[in-house]
Amino acid sequence: MSGTADVAVIGAGPVGLAIAWRCAERGMRVVVRDPAPGSGASAVAAGMLAPVAEAYFGEEPLTRLLVGSAARWPRFAADLHAASGMDLGYRAEGTLVVALTGDDLAEAERLWTYQTGLGLPITPLRPAALREREPLLAPRLRGGAYAPGDHQVDPRRLVPALRAALDGAGVPVRPEAVGALSTVDARVVVVAAGCGTAPLTGLPIRPVKGQILRLRAPGGAPPGFLHVIRGYADGRHVYLVPRADGEVVVGATVEERGDCAVTASAVLELLRAAAALLPEIAEYELVEARAGLRPGTPDNAPVLGALPDRPGVIVAAGHYRHGIVLTPVTAELIADLVSTGVPDPALAPFGPGRFLSSRFLRGEADSGWN
Repeated sequence: MSGTADVAVIGAGPVGLAIAWRCAERGMRVVVRDPAPGSGASAVAAGMLAPVAEAYFGEEPLTRLLVGSAARWPRFAADLHAASGMDLGYRAEGTLVVALTGDDLAEAERLWTYQTGLGLPITPLRPAALREREPLLAPRLRGGAYAPGDHQVDPRRLVPALRAALDGAGVPVRPEAVGALSTVDARVVVVAAGCGTAPLTGLPIRPVKGQILRLRAPGGAPPGFLHVIRGYADGRHVYLVPRADGEVVVGATVEERGDCAVTASAVLELLRAAAALLPEIAEYELVEARAGLRPGTPDNAPVLGALPDRPGVIVAAGHYRHGIVLTPVTAELIADLVSTGVPDPALAPFGPGRFLSSRFLRGEADSGWN
């Protein structure tokens, strides 16, 4: 692309790539810049599309956004498949939430009560009903619930599919760092750089470490279960995500740290909890253990919208645990904002103004991202 772009997207994770794709569909000239495209949190993510199971106390605006974005996923997946010719591993069997002990069940039931009070589709199940759906679940489970609308996608397929769609639209993805927003030559700059958004904008987006495992079923067979399993096991939270190719993703720790070291204690904790819920998993091959950094915010909600007093700068970052499920709605709302200059009312609870300090508004926080 020669000359000034209409839109420069800083960050080549799923959110940034999807924004670039939707902007290109609207006829805009787009460029994406990232020093290491696709190497952020999405490379470690499990890909759960879980607006119900991820609905937590006091986060009603975020829950509404999650539900709305999950509803857009089937069309988003179909559009992206048409544009890229690639399978995203989208699966819709639903999610089982299971509890191992009486204390685990009491904690889970408290959350289910809150979720059903919001009108979310989650149905409590007795142990026998759980094992009818998944016979390999541990026989000593105390209870659980079924969330039919909580699906999954494979993030390691999503990013290549978005890159292919951008290639088809003529959008370059440049492996370049951005030291300061003032150096970016474009009418509008969208900062979707995950944890790297903080030094560029002054926003309080911090790294939250997560360690995750990938296992493989014996003999190249599919895993012995179909649903995503989200479990409470002796006070530990764990999830197991089956892939059609035999992979099972087990995760994930939540650590207020900024390193990406894999620790023996985390591997032990995740495997112990997973095997307590689904004993067969102990016989699977351990093929990968990795750590990544989620971009967290003080209220666990993303930052979406224009920066006050910074004309032409829009932020789409801070998605924390929800980057994959929120990719469709973020891409469409931000592309609409870039195109029209008018924010959709759905963006109102997530604007960057809720965090910005007077120091930022005086223009003292434009440092680098490397």
